[in-house]
Amino acid sequence: MPTPETDSLGSAAKRVSEKASAIARLELELASLELKKKGAALGVGAGLAIGAAALAVYGIGFLFFTIAAALAEAMPLWLALLIVTLVLFVAAAIVGLLAARSFQRGTPPVPQQAIDEAKLTKEALTRNGGA
Repeated sequence: MPTPETDSLGSAAKRVSEKASAIARLELELASLELKKKGAALGVGAGLAIGAAALAVYGIGFLFFTIAAALAEAMPLWLALLIVTLVLFVAAAIVGLLAARSFQRGTPPVPQQAIDEAKLTKEALTRNGGA
């Protein structure tokens, strides 16, 4: 037969559990709303960054055209455009070779040093454990 003390203790524990559950649900809802708000801000930021990148690409194109126009003052226009085009292709080739070398250094994407250290540690523990 429950006494008033155990009954009130049981009901108090039940209320605490219900309140904790309600708080947890509210915190999850708050986190969800916060993530939605931040996600929307990230989406707007990404869209603006893409727009800025597109404008920068056009700006770079006009910069190269300006360089070609300046060269055209000293030589025929077709030669000035050809020189600028060749310089761009040479620069692209150099950047491409640097990218390829960087990819080679990064592949395979396995933490080889960490694996080697783990093997050494395992060997050391095995030797010390067996002694």
